[in-house]
Amino acid sequence: STMEETDREAVATAVQRVAGMLQRPDQLDKVEQYRRREARKKASVEARLKVQSWINLSVVYHERCQVMLRALNFIGNEEFRKNELHITYREVAAFFLVFLLSCINYLYFASSVVLYVIFLCRSVPEIVRETHDLIERGELLQAHRKLMDLECSRDDLMYEQYRMDSKNTHDMNLIHTYFGDMQKLSEELAKQLWMVVQRSLVTVRRDPTLLVSVVRIIEREEKIDRRMLDRKKQTGFIPPGRPKKWKEKMFNILERTVSTRIEGTQADTRESDKMWLVRHLEIIRKYVLDDLLVAKTLLDQCFPPHYDIFNRLLNMYHQALATRMQELAAEDLEANEIVSLLSWVLNTYTSAEMMGNSELSPEVDVNSLDALISQNVVDQLLSKYMSTLTSNIIGWLRKALETDKKDWIKETEPEADQDGYYQTTLPAIVFQMFEQNLQVAAQINEDLKTKVLILCLQQMNSFLTRYKDEAQLYKEDHLKNRQYPQCYVQYMIAVINNCQTFKESIISLKRKYLKSDMEDTLSISHANMDATLDIIAKEGCSSLLDEVFMDLEPHLNELMTKKWLMGSNAVGTICVTVEDYFNDFARIKKPYKKTMTLEAHRRVVVEYIRAIMLKRISFKNAEERKEGAERMIKEAEQFRFLFKKLAAGSGEDTEGLCDIIEAIAEVIKLTDPSLLYLEVSTLVSKYPDIRDDHIAALLTVRGDASRDMKQTIIETLDQGPSQPNPNYVPIFKEITVPTLTVPKLLK
Repeated sequence: STMEETDREAVATAVQRVAGMLQRPDQLDKVEQYRRREARKKASVEARLKVQSWINLSVVYHERCQVMLRALNFIGNEEFRKNELHITYREVAAFFLVFLLSCINYLYFASSVVLYVIFLCRSVPEIVRETHDLIERGELLQAHRKLMDLECSRDDLMYEQYRMDSKNTHDMNLIHTYFGDMQKLSEELAKQLWMVVQRSLVTVRRDPTLLVSVVRIIEREEKIDRRMLDRKKQTGFIPPGRPKKWKEKMFNILERTVSTRIEGTQADTRESDKMWLVRHLEIIRKYVLDDLLVAKTLLDQCFPPHYDIFNRLLNMYHQALATRMQELAAEDLEANEIVSLLSWVLNTYTSAEMMGNSELSPEVDVNSLDALISQNVVDQLLSKYMSTLTSNIIGWLRKALETDKKDWIKETEPEADQDGYYQTTLPAIVFQMFEQNLQVAAQINEDLKTKVLILCLQQMNSFLTRYKDEAQLYKEDHLKNRQYPQCYVQYMIAVINNCQTFKESIISLKRKYLKSDMEDTLSISHANMDATLDIIAKEGCSSLLDEVFMDLEPHLNELMTKKWLMGSNAVGTICVTVEDYFNDFARIKKPYKKTMTLEAHRRVVVEYIRAIMLKRISFKNAEERKEGAERMIKEAEQFRFLFKKLAAGSGEDTEGLCDIIEAIAEVIKLTDPSLLYLEVSTLVSKYPDIRDDHIAALLTVRGDASRDMKQTIIETLDQGPSQPNPNYVPIFKEITVPTLTVPKLLK
């Protein structure tokens, strides 16, 4: 029969359609999806058939419209307008009104659509309740399926209404109002989706299926959006709330989540923790790296490839970091905080500890990442850092010197290094501070490290000038009361030794932190510092020798006096006192100790010769001259022995100085006056800086030269040649002779 043939054709067509749908193995996964699509088509066809049958019945309904017209008259009367009817009756009346208007305006076809509305609306509240329950239970896919069905029904009705009369907003609003709860459902579902999206990096580890469901829902909505927009182009109609743009919203939520995650890592403030920024940056580093690794290994699999989710997230993190770094850069940062920030931005961010991590490769290419902060901001921060560091270093150096000065007046000796040399902590404190700042600067780049080194050495130069002034004040204060400070000698030794430590530390610092090609830029500065340090050490040594000679003064005053000639032990006391001081001076580092020993030797000899030139004694006869001369030779030997002992290990020949005393003794000892000129001329040829007043004073001490003889010898000597030792350092120029007793003719 015809019916059977139709069934066979239908089965054949169905088989053909199914075969077309299932050509590849992976399409088997979509069987359920195809089944639902066909079911919807079937329902749609059945609905259209129902509508057609309603049209056929519209003739019957025509008669009933007459009754509806009477109802319309009733609704329009005064009593109704006065709102005396209950609200529910108004709603019912509204439906009747729509139906009636439809009958009048669109003949009988429109009435069938309205009847469809009324028929459908009976089940809407029930579907809304079911959908709400599904959302609450977290069954988001099923909830969305029901929501789609509701929206599809509403949208189809609205579309039909729009086609029949696009200007009839009243009927359109009536449909919209009746489906009002559906909009709330959509918002409720969206809220759940965004909660999952916000926690996507956690969800993907705990329940990836949930995240996949959310992505599927968003994809469905995107397709509906596209379909509705296409229909709008063709017909001008688009349902309320479309396009939803849930994919765009999802990315916006992800972006906000990333920003909040970055901002939320600051747990401390400067007031609560000095290391707040270091901690903040380290937490950011850890979070970002962990998040991106999860995004690459897990999240990427939950999204369709066209979402490009990893690169989108990478870009979001980069933008959020750039914003955060710019905010931090704009804060009033301290010097160490500026370095922490720049080091993180310029080095850590692209290092293997973060974006350069091998597990992020090849998706993340550090060379293609934009800078987190502009070069202009970097330059501003570096400028501020150098300015802050300059004032900090000045302050640190001043404070270090003040602290060191407090040690100088202690009643306990200074510390000694492993070799027993006295020292204070000043050089260690200063160079430790320099080292710390250079290590910090090196974290950023070579250029900054060089700038910081130059700054440190410039400030060191100024600091050493202050150090010199303070050492001088220390000496002057001591001279006002030699009993105070109690350990003056020991601390002055420490100051001298510090000069050597400073020299060594400057060389070490330059070797460690300065490129060889930059050496010339600091050579002048280095030479200045060395010169200042030498002055400090020299003045320190000089002040210590002043200390010695102040104690020696009463004993030096005994030399070349009657008491001395009678057998005073002044030189013995001088030697013991010098040796005692030099027990402390053994704590002076070698280059300065060597200089000090030579200087002490020289000054003892100078003072001894000065005592001769003071003419405190004039020998009366040859016996006294012999006795005095032999005593001088003996004492010269004592000095020679003492300073040889003190200079042990220095390898320095110091005997030449004591030879001068012996040469003078030979002039005094001479018994034959006729040979006096020869003896004096020998003395002058050896020591050409002897002046006429020195010879006159020497002859006065001899006691047997007349005024004429003195004049003759001096005048003759002026014409004689000189044969000084090439190593001789002039000594007589330091010795002045009292002028009151020198005859004017001998000048």
